[in-house]
Amino acid sequence: MPHLTVYAPEPALADREAPLIAALTDAVVEVYGEWAREIAVVLLIGVPPGRWGLGGKPAESPAPRVTFGIRASVFDRPDASEILSRLTGGVTEAIVSVLGDHFRPGVTVEFAGAPDGRTGIGGVLVSP
Repeated sequence: MPHLTVYAPEPALADREAPLIAALTDAVVEVYGEWAREIAVVLLIGVPPGRWGLGGKPAESPAPRVTFGIRASVFDRPDASEILSRLTGGVTEAIVSVLGDHFRPGVTVEFAGAPDGRTGIGGVLVSP
């Protein structure tokens, strides 16, 4: 299951939450297929001004940072580089299409792989 946690400046998110969630979900579906739409999870975390540091001081307008939870087995696929590149590009495009192109150079997407059998939903361990 794809899980995206997006950290962004709170002022940049204001009144843009729904379009950003839709655009990020569409980016996931573009790579995974339509079946992923219902299970894609997007969590937006707005960081207030002055609470995001860069270079030892508060950042003026930091670019969004995405932690993308993904099954670890994708890293072992022969086409892993292509899949991760497509996801990175799609997520970045989704963010800049909603929040603005000025964020593009700094958008960071980090993939965090969860091994099979290490995720639980509704109190039940999910099997591969």
